[in-house]
Amino acid sequence: MSDGGSGMNIERNAMRLSGNVAIVTGAAQGIGKATALKFAREGASVAVCDLDGEAVRSTVAECRAAGGFCLDVTSRASLDEMVAAVREKYGRIDTLVNNAGITRDARLQKMTARQFDEVIDVNLRAVFHASQAVVDIMIEGGGGAILNASSVVGIYGNYGQTNYAASKFGVIGFTKTWSRELGPKGIRVNAVAPGFIDTPILSTVPEEVLQKMRDQVPLRRLGKPEEIANIYAFLASNEASYINGAVIEVSGGMTL
Repeated sequence: MSDGGSGMNIERNAMRLSGNVAIVTGAAQGIGKATALKFAREGASVAVCDLDGEAVRSTVAECRAAGGFCLDVTSRASLDEMVAAVREKYGRIDTLVNNAGITRDARLQKMTARQFDEVIDVNLRAVFHASQAVVDIMIEGGGGAILNASSVVGIYGNYGQTNYAASKFGVIGFTKTWSRELGPKGIRVNAVAPGFIDTPILSTVPEEVLQKMRDQVPLRRLGKPEEIANIYAFLASNEASYINGAVIEVSGGMTL
């Protein structure tokens, strides 16, 4: 039976995450904030998590999210407390977006142990802890989706980013391994590998450097946070029900 026009299709797509309970880490700005807003617009109940409490409150207000949590993702106790609160309120957790990430760039000879450890703690170890914290709840609920933030740097490497490249390559390893372990339990695990995205992290980058970045992309522009959020929303939805263990590069073709 016809729906009578494209407007109905748009409305259905806009609510494709209706009933979905999602946790998004690093959700106070950039890709994480765009993802929280996208999920909320598509009907999900979103737990917004970030270290910046004021920014968390702002994001929650914008998307009328399920709630905000000011937490350090490197603290397992804080993650467990947040997960328990979400479960208590909704009785389930359907999606985890492991978006939180930092950079501490330096060449190999100059990189300090602290710079290395800080990036590994946030970008890699926290992904392990957050995923482990939700997985049993997802299994009890019949399945779910774990979505991990990798990067093109995790695939191809990048000058001055030993720690970041290692963390994002490690996330791909998590994704491939967990998709095998958890797929039979109804949990799909996928990763997104963004290229150059116009986020606040680039606010201090000189314009001439930004232009060089744009020139590396066949589309001749930086990506938008919303363009990454769209992929996360798709992967969380039933439209991606047969996608498992994938690493989706969203880079405008910069690695061609």
